[in-house]
Amino acid sequence: MDIDKIKRLIALTAVVVLSTASFTFAADAPATPDSWQRDLLAWREKRAVNLQAPEGWLSLIGLEWLKEGDNSVGSAADNKIQIAKAPAHLGIVRLEKDGKMQLLAPSGGFPKELQVDGHAAQEQSLLADDQPNPSKLSLNGVTIIVINRDGRYGLRIKDEKAPTRVDFHGLRWYAPNAAYRVHAKWIPYNPPKMIDIPTILGTVSKLPAPGVAEFTIDGQVSRLEPVLEDPESKDLFFILRDSTSKTTTYGAGRFLYTEFPDHGLTQAGELWLDFNRLINPPCAFTPYATCPLPPTQNRLSVAIPAGEQRYHD
Repeated sequence: MDIDKIKRLIALTAVVVLSTASFTFAADAPATPDSWQRDLLAWREKRAVNLQAPEGWLSLIGLEWLKEGDNSVGSAADNKIQIAKAPAHLGIVRLEKDGKMQLLAPSGGFPKELQVDGHAAQEQSLLADDQPNPSKLSLNGVTIIVINRDGRYGLRIKDEKAPTRVDFHGLRWYAPNAAYRVHAKWIPYNPPKMIDIPTILGTVSKLPAPGVAEFTIDGQVSRLEPVLEDPESKDLFFILRDSTSKTTTYGAGRFLYTEFPDHGLTQAGELWLDFNRLINPPCAFTPYATCPLPPTQNRLSVAIPAGEQRYHD
């Protein structure tokens, strides 16, 4: 083999080695601070978009509780439930003692524009939001669903032209701070235990807590118990409050959703708590939401100046 061929072979080998090394480094490299912050800011933008969606939380204009029996609905004064943006007589919601509901026509028939689940309204059963396919009434940009809160049924009313949606002025956040992306120890409960979650309605819900997350923040060891919102949950749901609720964050508390721990819910492991993703509950934006409140064990004395700040001064 002549000297030129040897030189070309050495050069080719060097290129292959360098290429392989570069590929291995890129595959194994952790997320950079820039990419973490970029992902966080994109997520925050998406949250604002979702809030302002036509049927997002900012579109809420009413919450009316149903009573057992016939509940007439419409804008006329003779209705038990009055909705200003509805026709004079929209319909009748009959609530049975066992929680079953029927939509009945008013004396003049249903308004022709009224739809239920995308079809012209007719007398039929209604399903609340604790069912797999809750019923939705819609008319001229207004939507109505039935909600079930611990056996109490109500009509949640949304309007795509609600002032809270139209006049949305954006969200306020603490600046991204990697110090509040905390590595936590996961301590499972076997079996999971049911814990009491108070609500803004004055009721108490019982939800399963699969374990507890233990972490250190500002030199203080703290614990938070997450719950599962439903059996199909793919995230842990933390309802918490810290000492910033007295000054810069929503007074009732904030929410944090995280992925499951690295070894699942039933085994000891680890997880990340990114408090930069703390968000306000819907009640921070509207008086017509029904929010859970932090249980006693999730009311922290430490300050967590991260995530979403107060929406209203």
